[in-house]
Amino acid sequence: MADDLGWGDVGFNGNFYIQTPNLDDMARNGIQFNRFYAASAVCSPTRGSALTGRHPERYGITHANVGHMKPEEITLAEALKGQGYATGHFGKWHLGTMTVTEKDANRGGSDGAKDYSPPWLNGFDVCFSTESKVPTWNPMVTPDKSAGDIGDRTPGEHFGTYYWIGEGRKATDNLDGDDSRVIMDRVIPFIKEAAVKDTPFFAVIWFHTPHLPVLAGPEYRALYPDLSEDKQHYFGSITAMDGQIGRLRETLRELGVADDTMIWFCSDNGSEGSEQANRAQGSAGPFKGRKRSLYEGGIRVPAVLEWPSQVQGGRKTNLPVSTSDYFPTILGALGFENKGQVHPLDSNIYRS
Repeated sequence: MADDLGWGDVGFNGNFYIQTPNLDDMARNGIQFNRFYAASAVCSPTRGSALTGRHPERYGITHANVGHMKPEEITLAEALKGQGYATGHFGKWHLGTMTVTEKDANRGGSDGAKDYSPPWLNGFDVCFSTESKVPTWNPMVTPDKSAGDIGDRTPGEHFGTYYWIGEGRKATDNLDGDDSRVIMDRVIPFIKEAAVKDTPFFAVIWFHTPHLPVLAGPEYRALYPDLSEDKQHYFGSITAMDGQIGRLRETLRELGVADDTMIWFCSDNGSEGSEQANRAQGSAGPFKGRKRSLYEGGIRVPAVLEWPSQVQGGRKTNLPVSTSDYFPTILGALGFENKGQVHPLDSNIYRS
């Protein structure tokens, strides 16, 4: 899942400027959802819907930085863990605080104790997760204000949001450069370990790109020499993320598990509004509205599924689908029943 990626921010939806060759290849080889909707026009509610199959009003997270995933909710990670899957979360969490002992991100610390609900309490064996946003380049360092959305932080100092790898445990190394690469450096060992053990795996990879503050490294900015600096950063960060998706796909092929692995991709909501900062260069394509809007541009997002052994490539569907549909569709496709679910779902099972 990308963060604030607009419907028009990928090549397979007709953007001829942003280079997304791996996502475009996934669309050619899988199924492209032309009417895929985030369950909310902002981040946290959508993420929770993907893990629970339930509407944000039901499971209780209706805005960003509000509420937490509750113990009574059954997440997709918990359901699959019960079937013998190794489970890992990587990237942005945003469904509860990660610490009650120190200041972290927007809510971490004693003041946010009531919302403590990290990945390891929600079915994930492994995590490399932040409570909320970080810069898309050098994620631990506050950039200058031109990158957008740094609040009252001082450029050059620690951004104030940490990567957590367990209770009371922060990541301390390999945190420089492109954030999508930093995340994927943790995903790939997790998958390799599971593959070596012949253990099925479930990896939730929630990139921060292209949420503000958005920056791209020099090699990615150089791909767009004729564009403005703001567009170079925005487009470059998306191309960097796309490269890591390509790296994931190549790893699955090398391990011999690509054919039997589902890769789902979408965004959590529409692109940020341009009034937020010059760096907010996202596109809603032909649609009205952006993030925070219930017009199409705020909730209609790019989405594809690649599953070589089960999904015929080159397909496009206009069937309305939402992030809430992940939960029952994935379990149904794998032949599992969610026997412990006592809460009503707000989703459907879609079969190819």
